[in-house]
Amino acid sequence: MSHAVILMNLGTPAEPTPRAVRSFLREFLSDPRVVEIPRPLWQLILNLFVLPMRPKRIAPAYAEIWNHGLDGEAVTGSPITYYTQRQVERLRQRLQSAGDPAVGENVVVTYAMTYGAPSLEDTVARLRTEGAMHFTVLPLYPQYSATTTGAIYSQVAKVFLKERDVPEINVVHDYWQHPLYIEALANSVREHWQKSGAAEKLLMSFHGIPKANIRKGDPYYQQCVGTAERLAEALKLSRDKWELTFQSRFGKAEWLQPYTDKTLVEWGQSGVSSVDVICPAFAADCLETLEEIAVENRANFIEAGGKEYRYIPALNAREDHIAAIEAIARSYMRTEQGCEKSPN
Repeated sequence: MSHAVILMNLGTPAEPTPRAVRSFLREFLSDPRVVEIPRPLWQLILNLFVLPMRPKRIAPAYAEIWNHGLDGEAVTGSPITYYTQRQVERLRQRLQSAGDPAVGENVVVTYAMTYGAPSLEDTVARLRTEGAMHFTVLPLYPQYSATTTGAIYSQVAKVFLKERDVPEINVVHDYWQHPLYIEALANSVREHWQKSGAAEKLLMSFHGIPKANIRKGDPYYQQCVGTAERLAEALKLSRDKWELTFQSRFGKAEWLQPYTDKTLVEWGQSGVSSVDVICPAFAADCLETLEEIAVENRANFIEAGGKEYRYIPALNAREDHIAAIEAIARSYMRTEQGCEKSPN
């Protein structure tokens, strides 16, 4: 084995209990890439207010989705781990079945989580003992943000800081405009429409970040807009048929707008009767899609007067999604002719 491809996602608590959620949140929210408030002040807020209360509030939400996936699909443990593992399995199958002599046993595919287990540090240590000489780290974040992919860059630097002979490392920066990614998103919407019919509106809900991050130079907002526009173009949607919004805000600071929950309430109150919701920033279904979008925001829309609310699942292990991931990974993989990186 020469080349290792590591898919990376955010992570998850080890179990849906307040104690496990607290441990996960402590690691996640202590990352200065995630929360940029000065450390002494933030540690005070985190330990006196956030960690004593928030785990008790959100542990029941984790319990609701634990061992459950889309439409009651039985999964093992946390959905984000389950779907990430399936992506690894499908990508491995595609690479090994391609008949490419440069791949085969020379490439291993695995995954790591930015927070929680398995950690990038443990995963890299194992792969090094198994003979990995080249690494491609593929964050499952189509749109780059310092709070997500940037945090992975920081971890990569930390993991290899003590290495004497640093291996070749490539980190995929983003793939928000990759044609196969856009095609997979469009296919998922078309299939949903074929099955259920198209709603009056298509809502593209992206994970939010503080607005201040954009003023500091984070390209996330522009890349979300770019993805949304390309998806709308692929679906031949007029501008009045779709909207871009942001979900999952935290704290009192202003986050990217328009907000998903407020938009849905406004639509319900203004007479929009049906809406389809897709979350293009999420490569795998997780708490933010299965609970926040599929449950909480459905209730927001229906209570405001809406009639039909349908969540279009994340791309997960769809064949066209794995084809996109394969194309991105291959552009960074070392072959017998060398490591050739092609643009998205």
